[in-house]
Amino acid sequence: MMRLDKLISHSTVFTRSQTGKLIRKGLIKVNGKVIKKSAYKILPDDHVHYLGIEINQAKKRYIMLYKPKDVVCATSDREHKTVLDLLFISNRKKLHIAGRLDIDTTGLVLITDDGQWSHRITSPKHKQAKIYRVSLTEAITTEAIQSLRQGILLKGEKKPTLATEVTKLNNTTLLLTLNEGRYHQIKRMLTAVGYHVIALHRQQIGTIRLDPNLSTGEWRELNQREINLNG
Repeated sequence: MMRLDKLISHSTVFTRSQTGKLIRKGLIKVNGKVIKKSAYKILPDDHVHYLGIEINQAKKRYIMLYKPKDVVCATSDREHKTVLDLLFISNRKKLHIAGRLDIDTTGLVLITDDGQWSHRITSPKHKQAKIYRVSLTEAITTEAIQSLRQGILLKGEKKPTLATEVTKLNNTTLLLTLNEGRYHQIKRMLTAVGYHVIALHRQQIGTIRLDPNLSTGEWRELNQREINLNG
């Protein structure tokens, strides 16, 4: 069951407050009967109408986007283009970002209107590892890589970072797998061992991999296997 006001606000352009006003004015009917309570519970077989137009429950949306550089992970921004600005779909304001990236970081961003699903993506207790490709200005030493793997006590932090999986692709390029998401974590970790990050790219969250067929700025809906987080 779902609250009447939630069903309408999720399935139309109306906000939750606007929906409440429509209900109180007697403009919403359920199975032909006027309902004036926002908390009224809607059953799967109920028919909800507004001015004679049936409102069907909207399906949840799950999107992967290849975030370009200089685009912000925000729902709105006065100075920069946002990831939502790249989506030419209806009701964009009802979407949110599940795991943000810095403005200069590229790669996989997940966008949804399913709060429970995004919690599974972002909550540390669900352990959805994030994999990043990191480009450095100079060749990294074996000692520095070992420090990253063991965990580093960052400036201003009380606990060291969790053990990090590190794969060396070449002298200046690494793959880092993180199981936590501290503020500017990768850049701060590399700075702590004496290196400067010149490019950062997220290519995977949990079992969801950035589609190689997507170009920068492009997006697609997730398939059911990806939504289920089964790879």
